[in-house]
Amino acid sequence: MANNPENSFIGMWVTADGYIRQELLPGGRYDEQRGARKSAYTGRYEISGTHIEYWDDTGFTADGDFEGENILHHGGYVFYREGTKIN
Repeated sequence: MANNPENSFIGMWVTADGYIRQELLPGGRYDEQRGARKSAYTGRYEISGTHIEYWDDTGFTADGDFEGENILHHGGYVFYREGTKIN
C-alpha cells in the first residue's frame, strides 16, 4: 500500500481560519466539519496523483488538487494539513 497516493494525504485538512476541517479517512471516506457543525458533509473520495474527487453522501460532487504535501485547493478554499505552519 505504500504506493497508494491516498496514504500520503490521509489526515486532517483545515482552512487558515479553522472554520472548515476536512478529515480524509483511511479507506476512501471523508468527514467535513463547518464551524460547530460536525459531519456537515460526509462521503467518499478517490485520489489520482495529486487530484482528488469527492462524492458526498447526498449526491454532491466536487474535486480538488494537492499542492505538495501540505496544501489542498478544494471548492474555492485553500486547506492546510493540520499542524502545518502557514506563512
